[in-house]
Amino acid sequence: MIHPTAIIDPGAQIGQNVTVGPYSVIRGNVIIGEKTVVGSYVFIDSYVEIGANCQIFQYASVGTAPQSIKYSGEETWLKIGKNTIIREFTTLNRGTVFGGGVTEVGEDNFLMAYAHVAHDCRTGKGVIMANNATLAGHVIIGDYVTVGGLVAIHQFVRIGDYAFIGGKSALVKDIPPYVIAAGDRASLHGINKVGLQRRGFSPETVSQLKKAYRIIFRIGLTVKEAVDRVLAEVDNTPEVLKLVDFMNSTQRGVTR
Repeated sequence: MIHPTAIIDPGAQIGQNVTVGPYSVIRGNVIIGEKTVVGSYVFIDSYVEIGANCQIFQYASVGTAPQSIKYSGEETWLKIGKNTIIREFTTLNRGTVFGGGVTEVGEDNFLMAYAHVAHDCRTGKGVIMANNATLAGHVIIGDYVTVGGLVAIHQFVRIGDYAFIGGKSALVKDIPPYVIAAGDRASLHGINKVGLQRRGFSPETVSQLKKAYRIIFRIGLTVKEAVDRVLAEVDNTPEVLKLVDFMNSTQRGVTR
């Protein structure tokens, strides 16, 4: 159902069984998948693609221009995966040509009230951002990451899969997969055991990750020394190898 007070540009592509509430504005060059619900007073700017079965609550601002002084009006996009929930007053910006031109929010994300996703960010599947969590430009978040309330994340930081970021943290370096991080500036607090168990990781997998974690972060080795020792002493499971690859590929340095 489209409320009669909603303003929808003729160039917008609205899927089947989409609901648009009172006084919402949807501009041209927007694609909305079937069964998505757009609440009242939502603003969806041009060059936005929204997947099926999403829920966008009142006063969200979706796909507005990037907050970048380098932006000069180029055509850039925001893409939102299916089954994503966007709560009140959340703000999501399009990409810039300096970051690939696309901001991507993955499938099954839950962005709580007042969250912010800046230009050129990418979030994986199943990401949760609690109230007032803020991503600066070019942040990359892996699958099934939880970002607590009032967290601030610096530009270009990466967060690995299944990490948990405690509330009111400030992140300036990369966060490895599978860990808990918290604090201003954040430090690591072990493997995210509860989160991994909830996602079906076996006790043996968690045990191997704990061994790798201790070698990398708790005995004062350099990254190269730690990685070499992990590969020699810990079972090279896919999860352990993912942790090793993350350490080897960091550009900003890794939180410890």
